[in-house]
Amino acid sequence: MTVQPAGVSITDLTFSYEEGKEVLKGINLQVEPGERFGIIGPSGAGKSTLLLHLNGILSGEKGVVKIGDLEVGRQTVAEIRQRVGLVFQNPDDQLFNPTVEEDVAFGPLNMDLSPDEVAQRVDHALVDMNLQGFEKLSSHHLSYGERKRVALATVLAMRPAVLAFDEPFSNLSPAMVEQLIEMVRNLPATVIIVSQSILPVIASCQRLAILNEGQLIASGSAREIASDRGLLRENGLDFHFYYDMLDGLLQSPIP
Repeated sequence: MTVQPAGVSITDLTFSYEEGKEVLKGINLQVEPGERFGIIGPSGAGKSTLLLHLNGILSGEKGVVKIGDLEVGRQTVAEIRQRVGLVFQNPDDQLFNPTVEEDVAFGPLNMDLSPDEVAQRVDHALVDMNLQGFEKLSSHHLSYGERKRVALATVLAMRPAVLAFDEPFSNLSPAMVEQLIEMVRNLPATVIIVSQSILPVIASCQRLAILNEGQLIASGSAREIASDRGLLRENGLDFHFYYDMLDGLLQSPIP
């Protein structure tokens, strides 16, 4: 699958759902073409809201969002949504056709592609997600992990330049988390992940940013952010606590 990854540029983005209550507060962020970039933060930090600005579902009161050289706006939203694929936390939000094949074909069909090109894209996306043989099955009769893969296939079939994931690791088994990490590492696009599941994001991404209370607190390499325990603790993200607790349990006699 040939995709030309695009960079993402966010400048001074501010957004409120209610007047006087800013959910995003002057966000500035640069993601390079082909980069894997994670945005972590506690619940209610504004992570999902930020993601929805990437393809024009939401529009800030102030600031600029660009995908490559194209600014997100009313006049460009159709092209932006071909460049940016969103994979929602709940796969059922993206699956509504009678069969897996029809779900994956929905996006390409709306791009006015030829039947042969649509079929080719569907086949490639199903192979990429290890879903061969699922074509005629109902998406809603599959397991949660399988539906997650179908939802990703629906986006891959569009061949976006940017893939944005909202909490992709939630409610997955450890084996499925491992599979998804490997898939993310090999995706032929710029990847942005927002999540509270810190360890899988660290394993998937080259750089991380911390978002808390609508503000970008810090950004840096995954190693730098993950090793700053004080910074993580201050923002409700101290995963080291679980390692300390596990060490304590392993060193204590079993009652």
